[in-house]
Amino acid sequence: MAGRYDRFPTLRVPGHEVLLGYEALVGALARRVGALRLSGADRVVVACDSYPGVRDDEVLEALARLRPEVLVDTRELFPEPDELTRRMEPFLTDDRVFGRMCFGELEDFMDAGSLTSARERVGGARGLVVVCGFGAALVHPGDVLVYCDVTRWEIQLRYRAGMPNYRCDNGGDDPLRKFKRGYFVEWRLADRHKARLLGRADFVVDTVDAGSPRAVAGPALAEALDVASSRPFRTVPYFDPGVWGGQWMRERFDLPDGAPNYAWSFDGVPEENALALAFDNAVVRVPAMDLTLLRPLPLLGEGVYARYGAEFPIRFDLLDTMGGQNLSLQVHPTTDYIRRAFGMAYTQDESYYVLDAEQGACVYLGLREGVDPGEMMAALERANAGGEPFDAERYVNRLPARPHDHFLIPAGTVHCSGAGTMVLEVSATPYIFTFKLWDWGRTGLDGRPRPV
Repeated sequence: MAGRYDRFPTLRVPGHEVLLGYEALVGALARRVGALRLSGADRVVVACDSYPGVRDDEVLEALARLRPEVLVDTRELFPEPDELTRRMEPFLTDDRVFGRMCFGELEDFMDAGSLTSARERVGGARGLVVVCGFGAALVHPGDVLVYCDVTRWEIQLRYRAGMPNYRCDNGGDDPLRKFKRGYFVEWRLADRHKARLLGRADFVVDTVDAGSPRAVAGPALAEALDVASSRPFRTVPYFDPGVWGGQWMRERFDLPDGAPNYAWSFDGVPEENALALAFDNAVVRVPAMDLTLLRPLPLLGEGVYARYGAEFPIRFDLLDTMGGQNLSLQVHPTTDYIRRAFGMAYTQDESYYVLDAEQGACVYLGLREGVDPGEMMAALERANAGGEPFDAERYVNRLPARPHDHFLIPAGTVHCSGAGTMVLEVSATPYIFTFKLWDWGRTGLDGRPRPV
C-alpha cells in the first residue's frame, strides 16, 4: 500500500542550465580560460577543489583534456598514509565508533614542503595551470574555481563498497572505522575549507554518478541557496536496513524489495542528506550542509545562529520496527560529558512521536525507581561478555506505545523503541553520539557483534 510520501523531493530553480557530463564541463572551462587568455593573462590557473570521497582519478583524467602546461595532483601534497594517520590519531581513538571532533585546518594535515613547492611551481608557470583535488585552492585560489562535491550518504556507500579514507590504504577495513575517520576528522576539515570556497566558485559539480557529473555555475547555486533559505523545503531521504528493521516504510513508501527490511529513514539531516535542485534541464544534488554553511543566518534565524553557529541543530528520522525487533537499549550523553569527552557544546535531547504501533507495542524509557546504577552496569557488562542476557524490564521502565503518543527523552535517559512501533524521532543535534548499552544479544547484518 503506497502512500503519498515523496521519496524524491526537489526544489525548483528556473532560469539556469546544467552542464551534463565531463565533455560539457571541460568545454565550459576551455571557453573561460580562452577568454582570460584573450584579455592578456599570460597564466591562467584552474583550481578544481573537491570533497574527500570524490573520485579523484576520474576528475583528473577529465581536466587533463584541457592540456595544461602544469598539472598538480593534490594527493601528492599530503604525507604518506602512515604519517597522515599519525597526525589524526588524537581525534581517532581506539574506539570502533567514537572519535573526537577535529577543529584544525586542512593545511595542518598537508606536507608543508610539498605544498610550498607546489605553490612556487604554479607561481612560476606560464600558460594554463590546473590544480586538482582536495585542498587545490590552498595551492592557488584559482583564476577559475571549480568545486566537486558529494553527499556524505554517497561517501558512506562508497566506504561500504571498499573505498578507503582519503590518502589512506584502509579500503578493506571495517566501514564503521572508516566512517569514524571521515566524520570526526576529514569532514570537519573539508567543511571548514569548503565554506570559504563555495561562495566564489565559478562552477559547482555534483559527482554522485560515476562518469556523469552535473555542473552548475556558481551564481545558479547561489540563487538556489537563497530560494532554499527563504521557503520550506525537504532534503532527499535515504533508507537503510538494520538488524531490528521493519516493513512499514517498505509498504507505504514503495521502497525496493532487495533489502531484508528498512530500519531507518533519514529525512532531515543536513549533515548527511542532499538537496535536489531542479534546474531547467536536470536535477543537481548538493549536500544540504552547503545551505547551512553558506546561508546560516537566513536559514536558522538570529537566535539559533547565535547559539549554534553554522550548524543545523535538529534532525528528523524515522525508526521502523513494525514486524521487526527492539532498537538497541541506548543513552545519549549529558551536556557536561559530551563537552569533556568530545569537545561538543550541546548534546542530544530528543523525542519519539509514534506514527503507528502494533498491539502491545512499547517504549523503554528511564530507569525504574530504586535501581542501583552499579548493579545495572555489572549486569550489562556480564551480558555483553556473553553471560546471562540483560533483564531490561528489571531496570528500565516499559511503557505502552500507541499511535500519536509522544515521548520526551532528555539526554542521559536510557531508552529505546520496542518492536512493533513506527517512530518519528526528532533530535536536538546533527551528530551521532548514541551509546548502545544492550543489543539483545544479536549480531548486525554483517554478522559481527554490534558495538556497545
